[in-house]
Amino acid sequence: LNIDNKLYSLNDLKGENGTLIIFSSNKCPFVVMWEDRYQILENICNENKIGMIYINSNHIRRDSDDSFNMMQKHASNMNYNAPYLLDENSLLANKFGAKTTPHVFLFNSKNKLIYLGAIDDNYNSLEEVTEHYVKDAIYELVNKKTITITQTKAIGCSIKRKIN
Repeated sequence: LNIDNKLYSLNDLKGENGTLIIFSSNKCPFVVMWEDRYQILENICNENKIGMIYINSNHIRRDSDDSFNMMQKHASNMNYNAPYLLDENSLLANKFGAKTTPHVFLFNSKNKLIYLGAIDDNYNSLEEVTEHYVKDAIYELVNKKTITITQTKAIGCSIKRKIN
């Protein structure tokens, strides 16, 4: 379920050249610090025909910070242009093996995972980033180059999954 109250499959949101998925949340301090990169990534994805999707899998916070209503408000406040999906019961996070918010998954046009991990090497400061993991992987993908860095450690808050 997207914040526009419409249901989508991940294939519905896939771009011609692939898909960037970011497991995210509304209040995690790591998301808040990295969130200034979200708009940059949205623009890069749009320019390069890559679908971009935010997914909120924090099931046990549905009555508070990560409620559907709070997701809608947060996306509006942050000017998200990409879909922001509610992952009911953390099913997508479990299928993907997503661990943190944020946790990035970049797929090529054939749905092959080509990058997994963090957005870049400095959540504290955009100006101090020296390794732009996601941006570099996107540019390598669209220029048909080998992906130099395919995996990094995801740094963030743990996903608050449904406890069975």
